[in-house]
Amino acid sequence: MANRPPARPKNSPLHHFATRRSPWLKVRVKPNAGPPPNVHDVLKLSVIVPFYNVRQYVPDALRSLRANARDDFEFILVDDCSTDGTAELLARAERELPGAVLVRHERNGGLATARNTGIDRARGEYLTFMDGDDWLAPGYYPRLLAAIEELGCDFVRTDHVQCTARARSVQRVPHGRRNVVLPPRAAILPAHRTTSVDYAFAWAGIYHRRLVDRGLLHFTDGLRTAEDRPWIWKLHREAESFAVTSLLGVFYRRGVASSLTQIGDARQLDFIRAFDQVVEETAADPEAAALLPKAVRTYCAIISHHLGTIEKFEAPVARKLKAMSSAALRRMPQDVLDDALASMDAERATRLRRLRRRPVPAVEVAA
Repeated sequence: MANRPPARPKNSPLHHFATRRSPWLKVRVKPNAGPPPNVHDVLKLSVIVPFYNVRQYVPDALRSLRANARDDFEFILVDDCSTDGTAELLARAERELPGAVLVRHERNGGLATARNTGIDRARGEYLTFMDGDDWLAPGYYPRLLAAIEELGCDFVRTDHVQCTARARSVQRVPHGRRNVVLPPRAAILPAHRTTSVDYAFAWAGIYHRRLVDRGLLHFTDGLRTAEDRPWIWKLHREAESFAVTSLLGVFYRRGVASSLTQIGDARQLDFIRAFDQVVEETAADPEAAALLPKAVRTYCAIISHHLGTIEKFEAPVARKLKAMSSAALRRMPQDVLDDALASMDAERATRLRRLRRRPVPAVEVAA
């Protein structure tokens, strides 16, 4: 009897908002090999790799995928309407990379939407992500798959290597216990320390398909930055089990000129929409009283960070950043916000209190 995936549970209105597909987004899927998408064939691992105008880095990414290929792996290459020659390199990979599945967006949708396209196409028992400007160590994915199969949990988080120009540094998951299965919500707190929800890298881990079936693996459609933040909070609040392993194999390229972290335009302001979602969903959690201080304090820290680097933004975007941040502070639970500001250092707290008092013309807050 063919394996048939279980029916997905009905999603809440909030989840539907967070994961719905953009109505204008048209997707063309070209499977490279194996059964067509309507055949309920389950592979071991689906690797979802969005690409957008990263032609310079595509060869490294594809070579590293080839060094991780296996007969029961698929590599879903999502071209998010690239215009720089990336598409031509991916077309060749569709023919030459074992397990490649090429998916093309006819309009750019952003990283979150591209990942959702890959999730919807994936046939693997397990899923993971990679960014198109990063690369992998040879044989990393087989080792990662073996780790989650041995642990038997919903998802596993891993360390990674951060690469800035010629510098290399190991970045650790901020969680002390390794190779021990735990409830994910136990790793959210304490509020005043960096924890697993602050390590918001989707590609630093592997995830069981049951998370897709439960509606926990999709991203908020259309988010241009901070897309991993609502996603990692949702996983930690609602998944049943996770573990951290010290396995290294992802090489994360920092300082890429086309990355949104390097661009000071209005897309950067999506972090406000992302953290509004974190606070809203956490406020609805049965343990909101315990978890909200962490969500609010993190939101405040991110706002302060952007204000501290405001010179990188174009002038109209900088003004909008201040207005939207001021409005965001007023939307937060005010008693929780008071406690969060009291726990922060004087410089950040003063900056945020001043912003909180700032008059906000409605026209400046509009997205």
